[in-house]
Amino acid sequence: MTATPIALDLSAPRRGPRGKPPRHFVDLTPEQRVTAVTELGEKAFRAKQLATHYFQHLTDDPEAMTDLPKATRDLLAADLFPQLLTPVRALQADGGTTVKTLWRLFDGVKVESVLMRYRNRSTLCVSSEVGCGMACPFCATGQLGLTRNLSTAEIVEQVRRAARSLAAGELPGGPTRLSNVVFMGMGEPLANYKAVMETVRTLIAPTPDGLGMSARNITVSTVGLVPAMEKLTKEQIPVTLALSLHAPDDELRSELVPINTRWSVDEALDAAHHYFEVTGRRVSIEYAMMRDINDQAWRADLLGTKLNARGRGWVHCNPIPLNPTPGSKWTASDPQVEQEFVARLRAHGIPTTIRDTRGSDIDGACGQLAAEED
Repeated sequence: MTATPIALDLSAPRRGPRGKPPRHFVDLTPEQRVTAVTELGEKAFRAKQLATHYFQHLTDDPEAMTDLPKATRDLLAADLFPQLLTPVRALQADGGTTVKTLWRLFDGVKVESVLMRYRNRSTLCVSSEVGCGMACPFCATGQLGLTRNLSTAEIVEQVRRAARSLAAGELPGGPTRLSNVVFMGMGEPLANYKAVMETVRTLIAPTPDGLGMSARNITVSTVGLVPAMEKLTKEQIPVTLALSLHAPDDELRSELVPINTRWSVDEALDAAHHYFEVTGRRVSIEYAMMRDINDQAWRADLLGTKLNARGRGWVHCNPIPLNPTPGSKWTASDPQVEQEFVARLRAHGIPTTIRDTRGSDIDGACGQLAAEED
C-alpha cells in the first residue's frame, strides 16, 4: 500500500441556490450550453469548443484552450467550469494499477472513487451519493447514513478525472483510455435516479457532446429498488444491471439488506428478469459471501432454483469474498465453503464467477468505501 498525499486547494467555488453545487457545463444540455455562452456575450460556437475541450481533450483548464482568446476562455471557464472536486488523498495498490481517490466537494463533504487498470480494460468505480441510506450492516458506506445526492456534474467529474489520468499515462502501462464505469461506489445509484441517468446519457453521448462510451460497458447497481428498476427498464439503454442480492430468502435478506422489507427477493428478481427480457442484457447477481451467515450450500441451491424458475441464460452470478471493514462482526467465507457455493450454483447451470477484490488493502473494494481522511 502506498499513500500519495495531494496538496489541498481550499478555495471554494460559488454555491448554487439552497446549497446546491454551482452550475457546471455538464449539467446543461447542448442547447443550454449555447444559451449560457451567448448570455456571457460570446458567440454560440464557443459552446462546441468548450465541449470539445472537456469531453474530447478531457480538460477544464482555460490555459489549455488555446483556440479561444484568453479573455474569452478565462470568462467562460470561470462561469461554466467551477471546481467541484478537490483531491484530498490518493492511495495506490496492486503496483499502482488500483488508485482510490478521496475527493472533497464544494460543501466540504467527501466521497471516494476507485480506478482499476487491468490487462485489457480500465474500470472506474464511481460514487453517486455522499454516504448511503440503505443501511446494509456489513457495508462501511451503508453505516454512514445518507448525507446528500451528488449532482450529475459531480459524478461526471469523477469520470473525466479518471479518463484524463489514464490518457496521461499516470498509471503503470502507459497511456490508455477509460473503457468501463461501474456505479458501485458510495451510495445507492437508483436512489439518485435522475442524476445517475443524466450521467449515463452524458457518458454514452458521442463526442463532443459527451464522452462517447459504450452503454454496454457501464454497470448500474442496486440493492433492489423495484420501482426504479422498472423505470430503468423503460429507458431501454443497454447498461448492465447489477442486483446486490446477498441472500435468496426473505428472512435473511431483510436483515442484510433492509430495503427487502419493502420489496422482497422475488419482487427484485422479477424486476431484474424483466430488465433482461426488455433489453436483452444479462443481469449480474452480486452476492457478498459472509462466513456462516449466507454461505450455506442450501442457500446456493435455493438461489439457483429461484434464478432458473425465471428462465435460462438471463443472469450471471458474482459471489464476492466479503471485504473487511473496521469493527465489523462480519467476515469472509472459508475458501472451501465459497468453492462449494460456486459449485452448487454451476450445477444448476448458473454462470458464476468469483468477483475480483482488488483494492481491499486500501479499503477500496466493494463495501469498504467510507470517505475517511485518516
